[in-house]
Amino acid sequence: MNKDELKGRFDQVKGEAKEQWGKTTDDRSTEAEGKFDKVKGKVKEGYGEVKEKLSE
Repeated sequence: MNKDELKGRFDQVKGEAKEQWGKTTDDRSTEAEGKFDKVKGKVKEGYGEVKEKLSE
């Protein structure tokens, strides 16, 4: 696992927390930010996986 994959997973966890907080507080803006962070995290993680496979 490289740093891009790790950052991606962290962003996904952070995004899930934001999304749940937004749902709990009925704050659609925070909920949307959380969803965006989750997608951004998945992209980073995927980039890290490809980068790692190419370096092998």
